[in-house]
Amino acid sequence: MLSLDSVYRASYVLKEVLRSTELIRAPKLNPESDIYLKPENLQITGSFKVRGSYYKISQLSAEEKARGVIACSAGNHAQGVALAATRSGTKSVICLPDCAPISKVEATRAYGAEICMVTGAYDDAYEKALQLRDEFQYTFIHPFDDEQVIAGQGTLGLEILNQMPDVEAVVTAVGGGGLLSGVAYVIKNLRPEVKIYGVQATGAASMVNSVHDAHIERLDSVSTIADGIAVKQPGNLTFEFCKQYADDIVTVTDDEISSAILAMIENQKLIAEGAGAAPVAAAMFNKIPIKGKKTVCLVSGGNIDVTILSRIITRGLMKTGRYGAMQIELVDKPGQLEGVASIIARMGGNVVSIHHERSSETADVNGCYLRIVMETRNFDHFTEIRNALIAGGYKIC
Repeated sequence: MLSLDSVYRASYVLKEVLRSTELIRAPKLNPESDIYLKPENLQITGSFKVRGSYYKISQLSAEEKARGVIACSAGNHAQGVALAATRSGTKSVICLPDCAPISKVEATRAYGAEICMVTGAYDDAYEKALQLRDEFQYTFIHPFDDEQVIAGQGTLGLEILNQMPDVEAVVTAVGGGGLLSGVAYVIKNLRPEVKIYGVQATGAASMVNSVHDAHIERLDSVSTIADGIAVKQPGNLTFEFCKQYADDIVTVTDDEISSAILAMIENQKLIAEGAGAAPVAAAMFNKIPIKGKKTVCLVSGGNIDVTILSRIITRGLMKTGRYGAMQIELVDKPGQLEGVASIIARMGGNVVSIHHERSSETADVNGCYLRIVMETRNFDHFTEIRNALIAGGYKIC
C-alpha cells in the first residue's frame, strides 16, 4: 500500500541517482500570482519519470531482475527504466509508440534498452508490452498505475514542501496520473490546506472526463503536441488517488502549451516539452484560481524533439500576437509593394515573408493579392499596422 513511509524510503533510495532541481521564481508568467518552477526538465534523463521507475526497479527481487524488465512509454518513462535497469545489470525492453519523438527513442536506446516500436499511441504500446511480458516472463514496470512508481513520483511532493514550506498551490501535468497521484497524496497528507491542480491537454483529457463522470473512461483517440501526457485511459489506482486528493483538473490547448514553452524559453531560459509546459500554460492563462497565491508549477520534462521545436515556437508567437499574416488586395502597378513595405517599416513591424499572386478568379483583372507574414510586438501592434495600411488606402482581405 502507498504510504508516507514508502515515499520517504523512495526519497532515500533516489539520493544515489537524482540531480537536485531547485525552485526558480518566474514572475513574468502571470504577474497576478507568485509563480515558481520546479525544473524537472533538468533532471537526469530530462524528466521526473526516473524517480518512479528507478525506485520500482530497486525494489525488485534478484529473480525478477534476472528475468529482465519490460515497459511501455511515450519516451520519458522509457529512459528512466532503461537507466535504472542498466545500472542494476538488468535487461530492459521498451515498447514505444511510433509517434514518440526520435530524440526520446534514441535516448532510450543510448541508456541500454532494447527498443520495440508499436504503431499507434501509448495505449497500443501498453498492449504490446503486456503481450511480450507474458511471452518472455519479463517483469512489467508500469509507467503510472503502480504504488511503488507513485511513491517515487511522490518524492517531488516532499521536495516542494522542503524547498517552499509556505507554498499555497501546486500544479502538475496529468497523463496516466502517476505524478499527480504521488504529489497530491504526499502534500494533502502533510499540508492538506495546499491546493493541488492537475492539467491535461484538451486533445487527451482522459482523467478530466473520468473524474467528472465518476468512472474511468477511455478515449477513442488522442491528439496533442504534449506527447508525454497523450494517454487514452487513466489507471485504476491513479484515478482513485486523483479523484480523492486533487482539488481540480483542468485542460489547456496546444496553442496555450506552445505559448508556455515560448515564455519559458524567453523568460527562464528553460526548454520544456509539451507535457512539462502544460502546468505553466494553466497558470499563464488563468485556468486555475491562483491569483495572489504562492504557486509551484512542476515542469515535468524537457525532452522535446528539436525538429518540432521551431513549429511550436511559431505557434506560441501566433498565440501571443507576435507573428501573424495578412492579405492585401492591390492594383497591379509599380510602387504598390514599396508603399506597403514603407508603412509596415514605419510602424515597427518586421516582414518575414511575402507572396505575390496576380491570377485569381475573384480579383479584378488589374488586381493582385499580396500575402505578408510579419513579426509584431503583440496583437495591439498588429492591429495598429493593419489600421495604418487601411488608412493608407490599402484593402485588407
